Amino acid sequence: MRIVSGIYRGRTLAEFKGNDVRPTSDMVRESLFNILQFRIADKTFLDLFSGTGAVGIEALSRGAKHVTFNDFSRESVALTKKNLEKIGNPQNVTVTCRDGGEFYKYAEQKYDIVFLDPPYKSDVCARALATVKDLLCDDGIAIFENEKPFCEKVEGLVKVDERKYGRAYITFFEKEK
Repeated sequence: MRIVSGIYRGRTLAEFKGNDVRPTSDMVRESLFNILQFRIADKTFLDLFSGTGAVGIEALSRGAKHVTFNDFSRESVALTKKNLEKIGNPQNVTVTCRDGGEFYKYAEQKYDIVFLDPPYKSDVCARALATVKDLLCDDGIAIFENEKPFCEKVEGLVKVDERKYGRAYITFFEKEK
């Protein structure tokens, strides 16, 4: 797993051993950040289920002002910190260990971009998505990765786009106006 573009381009990141955790692939990250390329610089970014931290580090690499990494797994938080060390421990990051569905209760700011990649079979998906509107700036965007198309309605959010990359679906939401 490597950083695709930006100031940390080409840096290799540590990964989980085995197949229990499914990080966002390089191809999906590259496609996602190509879509976001004009929305990322000087913005706040939340990697809500950070896992390895690769998505948030990609945001940093491409000019995000501040990135918050959050995961409920202490092992994931440790791996995110290890990967941040690999890029020189930037100062414009926050790393927390909280339940993704409860994160909004503790958030100290709103975010321009929120990326959610919960475990595909997890029941936290619906809870986390339902709280995203409370985490987004008014003109912010939420991005949800899952293994199937998103067909539900989320109060306060409007689905604006959806793309498929391999087995991953990336769904984009904006706040309801």
